[in-house]
Formats: sequence, C-alpha cells, structure tokens
Amino acid sequence: MKLLRLAPENTKFPFMRFRRVSYPFSALLSIASVVLFLSVGMNFGIDFSGGTLIELRAKSGAADIAALRATAEHMGVGDVEVQGFGAPSDVTLRFGLQSGGDAAQEVAVSRVKAAIGDGYEIRRTEVVGPRVSGELVQSGTLGVVISILAVLCYLWFRFEWQFAVGAIIATMHDLLLTVGFFALTRLEFNTTSIAAILTIVGYSLNETVVVLDRIREMMRKYRRMPTDQLIDVSVNAVLPRTIMTATTVFLALFALVVFGGQVIRSFSIAMIWGIFVATYSSVFICSPMLIYLGLRSETVGSAPEPSGKLAKTSA
Repeated sequence: MKLLRLAPENTKFPFMRFRRVSYPFSALLSIASVVLFLSVGMNFGIDFSGGTLIELRAKSGAADIAALRATAEHMGVGDVEVQGFGAPSDVTLRFGLQSGGDAAQEVAVSRVKAAIGDGYEIRRTEVVGPRVSGELVQSGTLGVVISILAVLCYLWFRFEWQFAVGAIIATMHDLLLTVGFFALTRLEFNTTSIAAILTIVGYSLNETVVVLDRIREMMRKYRRMPTDQLIDVSVNAVLPRTIMTATTVFLALFALVVFGGQVIRSFSIAMIWGIFVATYSSVFICSPMLIYLGLRSETVGSAPEPSGKLAKTSA
C-alpha cells in the first residue's frame, strides 16, 4: 500500500529566487501591522476591559452550562463568558462593556436576564474590573522577551550566530503579523489569545530549527555549493515534512473552529493564521537571511569523521 504524500519527492523549487519579493512583501505587512495596532488597536475582551458579572442559580437540578453558552451566542452583547462555580447549580455570566455608556450597559443586562428565562434565579449583578492588569501584561511581555533572548543564546551556541539572528527575526516577524491579524480582523483579544501567541512562537521556532538543522547538514555535505542553491536543496528536502505537519495541525484547529464553540474560537483562528505565517517565515524570511548575513560552508563545522571500521574498509 502506498503512503499518502502531500508533496512530490525530489522537488527542486527555487525558493531563494523569491527572496527579493518576500522581504519587501513582509516589510509592507509588518508596517501595516504596526499602523493597525497604533491606529485601530486591539479588540480587548473582558479579561482586559472589564464588564458585568451576573451570578445565577438553577431553580431545579444542576445548571446546564452548555445550553447557557448556546443561548449566550445569540444575546447580542458580545462575548459572554459562562463558568460554573461552587455547587453544580451555580453559574456566572460575564460580558464586556457596551459602546454607549451606562445606559447601553443596563440595556445589555436586561437583554441577558430576559434571554436566561425563568429557570434560573439571579442572585447578584455587579460591575467587575479587568482581570488582566497592566502589571500582568508587563510581566508577560518581559517573560516573552527573556525567552526569546534565551533561544537566541541557545541557537548561537548550538549552531552559528547567523542561524540565531535569522531565527529571531523570523519569530519577531510572526509575532508582529499575528498582532496585526488581531487588529485587522477585530478578533477578541483575551487570555486565550495570549496563549495562542505563545504557542505560535513555539511552533515558529520549531519549524525554523528544523530548516536550519537541515541547512547545516547540507553545508557539511556540499561544501563547494553556492549558499543560495544549498538552501534551496535543504528546504526542498524538508518540504514534505513541513507540509505534512502544517496540514495535520490545520485539520485539528479547523475542527476546533467548527466544533469548539465561542470560548476557544479566537485561539483556534489565530493558531491557523500562525501556522501559515510560521511556515512562510521559516522558508522565505529566516533561510534567505543566512545569505544576507554572509553564511558560508567554511563557517560550519566539518563533516563528521567516519568510524574506524568504516575508514579501514574504504582504505
């Protein structure tokens, strides 16, 4: 039985020919992302902006959280966070601030109460502040910066400094475009979105390291081959693996978008965007950067020596 192949074997696609197009294209996207972030801003969710909390108790039996979440999607008040707490009959509803001030917020509260129906007792209604404070955002940003610096040091030690610089540029490129994606699509930015960004960073670094490791391996094997041709050979060698990984992750995330519900939809959509961006950057951003940074085969360690037995045989 033949194995499923999403990419043909022995491809010879000239990826490096497109570096003169990919760099200006990515630069325009990066500038657009910065402009969108500064002018339009992010669509911050309840975790960042605060909102209204309504505590409910089911009049009979346990609270049906799934039914409440399905009802919340049609309330017309934005994202509604439904969460059980304490006894099985207790549940809280949390939704964000409405445009229009206090009057609009009161109308939204009335709409939510009417949609809930008579099956629940409303125990309290109060205004709550954001759960994600400015200090937490600063700490999270600092943590991301420190982790990127740690990766830079590791790649510099494990490979060469050109590899480390290329990997960090590709990762920052992915982060920037993901922020621009949130600003453009107006997806709600909440704590799950932060988890998506951190996951994209990990996925991007994984894809980049796979490509860089193959490039280093090929540089030890073909020491006289020009750098651009060698990178093309390396990228084509890992192309089936890259396509297979991206496809399987995409299918899993697509299932989450369709069946996962509103709670993790922003996470799933952002991750789908991150898959394409990370795959693109590992091939068209990080790999060509090695050419511009002057990487040559002579800078990479020599090929491993054959074992003693094999050397005697060849002699």
